Amino acid sequence: MIVGLSEYLTVAAVLFTIGVFGIFVNRRNIIVILMSIELILLAVNINLVAFSVYLHQVTGQIFAMFVLTVAAAEAAVGLAILVTFFRNRGDIAVDDASMMKG
Repeated sequence: MIVGLSEYLTVAAVLFTIGVFGIFVNRRNIIVILMSIELILLAVNINLVAFSVYLHQVTGQIFAMFVLTVAAAEAAVGLAILVTFFRNRGDIAVDDASMMKG
């Protein structure tokens, strides 16, 4: 059984939909929002690699590595902000994030 391009695109579309759904439904928990953003970036990576293999070019895989780098940086910075916010407020609710405005 050979897995074709349409199956990869279907999986990526499902992951992207779950990520967008997670952002819109759960606006109170910042950790869930960060995980939803990671799902969206994973869907983009699946699309990039699938089209790269389908077109027999390496550029999609190179862009996927850049997206992985951005995702790692986003996770590191986001979690650092969360830890600082939790130490100051004792809670990580999104509603209280407006208190961080300078």
